[in-house]
Amino acid sequence: MRHLIIRLFVLLAVTITAGCGFHPRGTTQVPNELKTLIVDSGDPYGPLACTVRQQLSINNVTIVEDTEKNRTAIPTLRLGNEVQGRDTASVFLSGTTAEYSLMMSVSAQVLLPGKGLYPISTTVYRSFFDNPNATLAKDAEQDLIMQEMRQRAAEQLVRKLLTVHAAQISNKETLPASASEPAAESATSSATSLQ
Repeated sequence: MRHLIIRLFVLLAVTITAGCGFHPRGTTQVPNELKTLIVDSGDPYGPLACTVRQQLSINNVTIVEDTEKNRTAIPTLRLGNEVQGRDTASVFLSGTTAEYSLMMSVSAQVLLPGKGLYPISTTVYRSFFDNPNATLAKDAEQDLIMQEMRQRAAEQLVRKLLTVHAAQISNKETLPASASEPAAESATSSATSLQ
């Protein structure tokens, strides 16, 4: 009897979390029109591009090659720069830095063929304790923290694909059909001039 009650409780918990839209951490419901993407980056084999591709794959987004045919039919995610910075968060009594506040900012653009160019960006913050007695361990820890920050930034960029979809729907509703076509053409022409 006890096992039956536990099973019913677990079944109820699973049903409630499935019904409320709960998803495992790191996954996002990417809009259908963005389920296939071209990923364009100045450093295609760099750590940011690889992390973003990994996050897109986790979220069941198909990444295709950048060809002339694909460019006119498939949305493009253009990754911008990864900007890193750090500020002093606290100091020791001697006046040396004890803790840093690390910042990573990533920008990108989503080009929807015939619909426009939508910029997205994200900023991630972390703190880092600067131990002057463990220099080698400090460098390894900072690299690990930067990789984790890059991972969080990539997750947030994938989540922001939902805002691109919402902005595109909002543009459709606010502009008449004849006015939206020139705007989309100008956005596309400005986007191709950036290449």
